[in-house]
Amino acid sequence: MRTTSATTTAALLSNHQKWTRSSDLGMVSLPTSTCEPFATRWRPHTHTHTRSLLLVPKAASAETAGKENKRKKKKRRGEEEDDDGRKDEQEQEQEQPLQQPTVSMISLDDVNPVGLGRKSRQIFDEVWRKFSGLGQLSRTTRTDEETLLIREGGPMCEFAIPGAQNTTVLVVGATSRIGRIVVRKLMLRGYTVKALVRMADQDVVDMLPRSVEIAIGDVGDPDAVKAAVEGCNKVIYCATARSAITADLIRVDYQGVYNVTKAFQDYNNKLAQLRAGKSSKSKLLISKFKSADSLNGWEIRQGTYFQDVVAAKYDGGMNAKFEFTETGDAVFSGYVFTRGGYVELSKKLSLPLGRTLDRYEGLILSVGGNGRSYIIILEAGPSADTAQSKMYFARISTKVGFCRVRVPFSSFRPVKPDDPPLDPFLVHTLTIRFEPRRQRPVDGTTGIQQDLRSFKLIFEYIKALPTGQETDFILVSCTGLGIEPNRREQVLKSKKAGEDSLRKSGLGYTIIRPGPLKEEPGGQRALIFDQGNRISQGISCADVADICVKALHDSTARNKSFDVCYEYVAEQGKELYELVAHLPDKGNNYLTPALSVLEKNT
Repeated sequence: MRTTSATTTAALLSNHQKWTRSSDLGMVSLPTSTCEPFATRWRPHTHTHTRSLLLVPKAASAETAGKENKRKKKKRRGEEEDDDGRKDEQEQEQEQPLQQPTVSMISLDDVNPVGLGRKSRQIFDEVWRKFSGLGQLSRTTRTDEETLLIREGGPMCEFAIPGAQNTTVLVVGATSRIGRIVVRKLMLRGYTVKALVRMADQDVVDMLPRSVEIAIGDVGDPDAVKAAVEGCNKVIYCATARSAITADLIRVDYQGVYNVTKAFQDYNNKLAQLRAGKSSKSKLLISKFKSADSLNGWEIRQGTYFQDVVAAKYDGGMNAKFEFTETGDAVFSGYVFTRGGYVELSKKLSLPLGRTLDRYEGLILSVGGNGRSYIIILEAGPSADTAQSKMYFARISTKVGFCRVRVPFSSFRPVKPDDPPLDPFLVHTLTIRFEPRRQRPVDGTTGIQQDLRSFKLIFEYIKALPTGQETDFILVSCTGLGIEPNRREQVLKSKKAGEDSLRKSGLGYTIIRPGPLKEEPGGQRALIFDQGNRISQGISCADVADICVKALHDSTARNKSFDVCYEYVAEQGKELYELVAHLPDKGNNYLTPALSVLEKNT
């Protein structure tokens, strides 16, 4: 005999009610009872058969109840067999279309957008964790998987720069504090990187990624530098002397910069010759003073700005000459004792066929002498009618001994304020003028102060500097802050000599003078860009490296020198200028607005 307790009956009724309420929505919900297993499936509700529950009265006698139960049990067994047969057929028909998805092993989680998003975030976080170590100094190796992600357009393709795959950058000083980060930033953006290191021991090799081409040599060795620049399009110079010894400072900070710039310029000239032309980075020779015949065409003129009849009686006059000496020097010398007087050396330009100065950025003069200042005058206008010509001038200063003076066309101002700006295409005459006004006292080599009304200028050559849209050579220099006082002067002297060598090379340059370097993450604080050696704060090595990389293709960075440090608030009463801060971020180009307000050729 089968009996059902009141507790079990109540539970079944409760589950039946929950099943029916859920089925009203068209779906089957999970029952709360654990009496029997249940398979989850999507199925519309059908009222094919509802099993009735039998309740047995407690007052019935045992015998009567037994006979009655036997009779009802037989009847119920037959009904249940018929019901089970119909139910099994319906379940088989409903399960047939549902068995197909199980063959491909697809569950609800596989097509759930939330699950897909979670998986994609996990993959991205894992890749980001690997790549974030590229900018850390503690990470010195890169796996092959990371290299493939960069080379083959992996998840970090947002860092890629157009044209980077066709650009090879030589990093000089790739193992320095800044150079190590520069190398990784370049590779992350798709550049081909070549590193110049002094020694290729295991520690140095482990410090650089495996895909970096390593060139071994010292910056003081011209032959080693010449081999290193082969195949390179741009140069980032991060090398610094490791000691305060004067010989090391000169070798790295000055001679090294000179060797790399010369080798890079020679390499570009060689490529141009292979193309049966001239390199776009080559200077245009206007005049080279190597013989007496090179003085032909130059004329000496004298004049005064005003006529003082009374003072003219006491003036000692003026005199000038231009001659080629026995020592092989072209010397322009003389004196001006007349009040308001001047003497000048002038020549009508004769450029090679097809060459005009509008394709160039300015002039560079290699001269020597006694350290006087001069005025460069350009006459521009129709060469057939010089009466319509307009005059433009720019002041230059020389040093005692030989030096190179760079004069950009943008620095020339019209003599008459109403005249339009200089058009280099129309320039036809070059004049170099000396006047006693605005001369600074300069001590000669013997320590005896010279007469400011006399001058001596020795010419080596005059050339035109090529123009360009992008920088070719990035030099990381320093401001002198954070250097011990006893060696600061020596360091700054060698750094300045290296900067001057780069400016006079004719290459498009960017000189970065960071404050004291800090080993901390970059992109966390705003940066100040300034000129005039007025900054007082430090800066992260990572931020300096980011500036180097961004300056490679930024036209506003060409031929500019600037200081950079963290944003700060000047002390009260010591405000020198309005602080304009720019927050470094890979998502915006902060360098262009920061450098657009700075002067060129400084």
